Amino acid sequence: MSGGHSNIKALAFDAYGTLFDVFSVTALCDQLFPGKGNTLAQLWRVKQLQYSMMRSLMGRHKDFWQLTEDGLAYASESLKLELTADKRQRLMEAYLGLAAFPDVKPGLEALKRQGLALAILSNGEPKMLEAAARSAGIDGLLDRIISVEDVKIFKPSPRTYNLGAEHMNIRSSELGFVSSNSWDVAGAASAGLLTFWIQRSAAEPPEKLGFAADHVVKALTDLTPLVRG
Repeated sequence: MSGGHSNIKALAFDAYGTLFDVFSVTALCDQLFPGKGNTLAQLWRVKQLQYSMMRSLMGRHKDFWQLTEDGLAYASESLKLELTADKRQRLMEAYLGLAAFPDVKPGLEALKRQGLALAILSNGEPKMLEAAARSAGIDGLLDRIISVEDVKIFKPSPRTYNLGAEHMNIRSSELGFVSSNSWDVAGAASAGLLTFWIQRSAAEPPEKLGFAADHVVKALTDLTPLVRG
């Protein structure tokens, strides 16, 4: 689809994998566990997401910081790596200072110049989101940091996507949702939001869930012409 959406007043962004590069921890993983860094980082991320969906289905909520730590413990045990208290602390603290993708700050600045309100809408626990935004230097560009902790269930529950319009005091038809996670885009589309998928890997196909993105872009900086009135 093409063309601007002049009715859009705000954009809500997923955090992990969209604004913040979760695999920026890989170098530290490899420093602490030489030769195993990439495998550890990949499995850690898989378990983090898996636990969020499993706990949502089980009705046994833990916040995302705890899930991240549980995922790290599982991944290291699975790979037979000795996760000492010091290594655990260093890896967890790395999540508070994840690198932002290069397109994030200029993309947010351009959208801000267009008068849009900007927010994070994430599974992340509030303090970890605030720390990551501050570390990446984008906290001043955000009007809201919205966490699913308000409803104690994780994406892709429709309850989580409804938080965006509620917190920003607008109608859901005035909010666009942006994510580089195709499953997240499908969840937001299912909940009735206008969606933008940042397809960071050209080889990645969309999820087969029946709820396609309204727009597919390669970078956050590609969003400005799509939301220009």
